[in-house]
Amino acid sequence: MAKRRQIAEMNVVPYIDVMLVLMVIFMITAPMLKQGVEVDLPQASNEPVPADKGEPIVVSLDKAGKLYLNLGDDVKQAKPIDEIQTLVAKALKAKPRRPVMVAGDHSIDYGQVIGLMSSLQQAGAPKVGLLTEPPVL
Repeated sequence: MAKRRQIAEMNVVPYIDVMLVLMVIFMITAPMLKQGVEVDLPQASNEPVPADKGEPIVVSLDKAGKLYLNLGDDVKQAKPIDEIQTLVAKALKAKPRRPVMVAGDHSIDYGQVIGLMSSLQQAGAPKVGLLTEPPVL
């Protein structure tokens, strides 16, 4: 009598189920990863912010002229300029080389952006950068 060899077959159905669950989790959480306020940035080619100086402080100026700061618990809550100056000054005392950036909506008045940059310099920021989107080719 000849012995029959059995071929071990791997059941892949549980692996497919796990993959589908992971895919759903990533699809739900990916849009939540974007922090801050939605601002329509102007397009320009530029160099990225160096990562060695730490997470930048970003002050957003939306098309309604409201100011938002990416520090603290309530990043989607509009803040007055004096509160932003105080928070930025505290953050810069802790890490003086931390970059300070302005994310201004492309439709906002240029004077408001310049006024915001001036206020941030008064708070102790030696340089204030402008965030832009890369140009669409």
